[in-house]
Amino acid sequence: MSETVHKSGHHAETFPRGVLFGAGALLAFAFFAVFFGRSSDVGAVHMPAAQAYQTLLLRFNDQDDGGIAIVDASNGVILSKVAPGTNGFLRSTMRGFARARMLGGIGPETPFALTRWSDGTLSLLDEKTGRRVDLDAFGSNQSETFAKLFPAAKAPTH
Repeated sequence: MSETVHKSGHHAETFPRGVLFGAGALLAFAFFAVFFGRSSDVGAVHMPAAQAYQTLLLRFNDQDDGGIAIVDASNGVILSKVAPGTNGFLRSTMRGFARARMLGGIGPETPFALTRWSDGTLSLLDEKTGRRVDLDAFGSNQSETFAKLFPAAKAPTH
């Protein structure tokens, strides 16, 4: 490294120009590589979007005993009953949806859409608030709680 002597008598080291040039070249290459990759899709992996395979329109009605009746909104048939104090995941999920509706001044008239997608995943959508929960993100045990409603729609329980 070279040193420069200032009038004050202090020595200042200058940074090697080769290192600065190399760092600048590396940054320029990185920016070029990102730009080229994004604009040409080189190395990009595209997954086809899943299609809705089956959808149930559901209402979750609170019962006097603290339970929940899960009702097929298309025909009014009770698909399942959740006993009081059980099924915490379903209760907390629906509590979150109900809170969003309450904050938006939205009533319970519009049903929720439970969708099974072509890739096997499940989601619950509130069309009024736009809120969507991908149920598989919480694990297979949690999503299975909602998945059981699909066979029940074919053979309702009263």
